Amino acid sequence: MIEWLFLLLPVAAASGWWVARRSAVPGPASRREPGCQPGPAFFKGINYLLNEQPDKAIDVFLKLAEVDGETAETHLALGALFRRRGEVDRAIRVHQNLVARGSLSASQRGFALYELGRDYMLAGLFDRAESLYKELVELKLQERRALRGLIEIYQAEKEWRRCLEMAEKLQRVSEQPLQMEIAHYHCEMAEECLRRGTADQARAHLLDAQAIDPDCIRASMLQAQMEMTRGDAETAALLYRRVAERGPHYVPAMLPGLLECWRRLGRTHIAAELRALFYAHPSPPLMLELSHAIEREQGAAATLAFLEDYLRQHADLAGADRLLELRLRVGDISAPGDETLLEVVRHQLATQPVYQCDHCGFEARALHWQCPSCKHWGSIKAVEPAPISDPAVLKQRQIA
Repeated sequence: MIEWLFLLLPVAAASGWWVARRSAVPGPASRREPGCQPGPAFFKGINYLLNEQPDKAIDVFLKLAEVDGETAETHLALGALFRRRGEVDRAIRVHQNLVARGSLSASQRGFALYELGRDYMLAGLFDRAESLYKELVELKLQERRALRGLIEIYQAEKEWRRCLEMAEKLQRVSEQPLQMEIAHYHCEMAEECLRRGTADQARAHLLDAQAIDPDCIRASMLQAQMEMTRGDAETAALLYRRVAERGPHYVPAMLPGLLECWRRLGRTHIAAELRALFYAHPSPPLMLELSHAIEREQGAAATLAFLEDYLRQHADLAGADRLLELRLRVGDISAPGDETLLEVVRHQLATQPVYQCDHCGFEARALHWQCPSCKHWGSIKAVEPAPISDPAVLKQRQIA
């Protein structure tokens, strides 16, 4: 019952606006048009809602819409609320009826078509939604929102060329800065070309991506991968270093590629290069690689000193895991129960996110160029370890 009361609030507000609007017609009260107050049918519909009989309520409200087109706002609100509740079939029914009304203004019809398109999207009827959005674009009604809807459809279907076309059109009509999004579409098409073995076309798409968005990290990483495939490890290493300089949040993602470049180039002493990269852009994966390099080149004692110094500055489970593992392995001073502590740390580390969307907070263990939750491009970045000087960490220490 309570959820239907919440559903009724916007409907009641819309109906109140409608009544106030019609009651405000100038002239004596005796000259007001009949029907300026909601009749029995309106309250009958509300009664059906309160008694949890939404289908009967819809029938009543749709008949009211046939009588008076000014109730369109009420029915649009009702349809949107049905959709939010997950009752898509009912939302579609409300919006379809509104679209069929000949008394709607152009703006009301445009909004009703757009809302119906959203219903179809939620129901998975992409072809119907696409048809409505295209109609809106042709009519120049709700054009920006319709173009964004088409982009959503084409993204879901991985039709990247169509995404590119719609994004370029949306950028023209709205003047929104969509360079990052457009660059990612070129990168998606470049990856498709690489899978088909058409490297020249892939390279052309990457050049387009960088021309549109000079800071496109993804394009640089793909270029580095292509150079490695061609056998040019030196150029690939330079490209990976550029990624580190321009996009430090992506260092963990490019690190395996950089290490492979150094391996092919025959570099065995890489601790100094990793240390310079680490102090410029510290991250748990880079810390781990540097610790292994130090152990190979300088021994366990130097590695333990590095890890202890790192953990004095960063509250990082990956660092704690590496330190405990090394202490137990080399027989360094350890307290009873350290093996159990290592198991606990590893359990916590296995559930810790590696990447996080800085737009919606979505957490992931692998890099996604488009956030699976909010669908923003380039918003997922590596999680950095909290510094020990962080107020939250200091507060935890005080509590402990």
